[in-house]
Amino acid sequence: MRLFIAIPFDNTIKSALRDVQNEFRRQGVTGNYTRVDNLHMTLAFIGEHDEPARIMEVMRTVDFRPFTLRLAGTGSFGDIRWCGIEDCPEAFALAKQLRNALAAAGIPFDAKRFNPHITLIRKSQLPYGAARTDVKVTRAEMRVDRFALMESARDKNGILVYTELGSAAAQAVDRPQ
Repeated sequence: MRLFIAIPFDNTIKSALRDVQNEFRRQGVTGNYTRVDNLHMTLAFIGEHDEPARIMEVMRTVDFRPFTLRLAGTGSFGDIRWCGIEDCPEAFALAKQLRNALAAAGIPFDAKRFNPHITLIRKSQLPYGAARTDVKVTRAEMRVDRFALMESARDKNGILVYTELGSAAAQAVDRPQ
């Protein structure tokens, strides 16, 4: 199984990201657009691994408080177009704690530096003559109160589908009465 751990998005974030993708399309950017249902922010890419239950056990040891994630700006890594998030120390802390727990459990993962982004287009190409594109990102935010173990697989038509296998929740926050 090809696995990764991610923050899944609510409909508000997905809608804002779809708007960004539509603006790229309007500007003539071509490429492999990420299906809206597949949009997420990866915390740790594991790759091929056949023990999802073991990974879920490790995920449930990660202790974090809910936090707010806000979209901010677009950019690129080579031919990948992405949307970023506002500075979010809590996301960095969650990724670090998760990666440390995976390492302590001996579960291999891609150890590249965590760079929070949402992949919108792979193999993107700008319209002829364009040096860059500018896309405004609608202000959108969501409360992150869980993260999920995801499987990446192709369906019978070769379409990439991400399936949530399970999730780990944030620690409950005491609320004044």
